Amino acid sequence: MENTNEYFSSINDVSKRLDVPAHTLRYWEKQFPVAIRPTTGAGGRRYYRAETVEKLIVIRDLLYKHGLTIAGVKKLLRDGNLPTSVDEVLVDAQGEPNFVPTPENNNSDIDLVIGLLESAKQILQ
Repeated sequence: MENTNEYFSSINDVSKRLDVPAHTLRYWEKQFPVAIRPTTGAGGRRYYRAETVEKLIVIRDLLYKHGLTIAGVKKLLRDGNLPTSVDEVLVDAQGEPNFVPTPENNNSDIDLVIGLLESAKQILQ
């Protein structure tokens, strides 16, 4: 396990800590370039600062545990509202949930995937 006192963590250490494959972290770098900017070392190896790892933890929790879509997290980033913890975005001042995942929240991602699959099908035919 990684030492959390280290200033930089390798992509493998972050992958293990978050229980997320390295290819997913690289994908998130492309989806959230403002929030996730690793430093690259010799040979192109990625190293993440501690504050970037914290953002990755929040992004992972929003996506995997609370059902937000990539588009939803992008909106939080665009609006400057990415929380420092997941609880900040999910509970309002009265303690009521701000976000309840529903199938309707995921329609834009589903439509995007369907469109990509249909395009791929046409190319393959």
